[in-house]
Amino acid sequence: MSSEQDRSSLRLENQLCFPLYAASREIIKHYRPHLEALDLTYTQYITMMVLWAEKEISVKQLGQRLYLDSGTLTPLLKALEQKGYVNRCRSKEDERVLLVRLTEQGRELEERALCVPAAMQACVPLSPEEAAVLYKLLYKLLTPGAQTPADDEPRA
Repeated sequence: MSSEQDRSSLRLENQLCFPLYAASREIIKHYRPHLEALDLTYTQYITMMVLWAEKEISVKQLGQRLYLDSGTLTPLLKALEQKGYVNRCRSKEDERVLLVRLTEQGRELEERALCVPAAMQACVPLSPEEAAVLYKLLYKLLTPGAQTPADDEPRA
């Protein structure tokens, strides 16, 4: 490889990571006003999405689902617990396992959050077909060889 080819590999426009990073920031920026109305950060919101589906999950499984480490999850769960949306407790079967459970107040928050996906779809300039392709490609990057987590149409 020539020196010029080496240099071109360092150009921003030749990086796959940059449009992924910038697009992620833009999408999260569009979420912000909707989530502020719910008193949630984006990371708290995606955590609540898992809990709305699961009702109870171990911290380890939650971290795996969200691609987050315990150093990020612990303060996040503490904040959600202080807001009254979740409880953390030890498993009765194995006390080494820390469980996160959705509270009644957390279930009620789900009703208030129902408008967020539709509002976000309006912000994303992709057709449903394009969104489905992008969704599959992004999950392919996250977990090579794995299936996407859901067969549903992706939402913004």
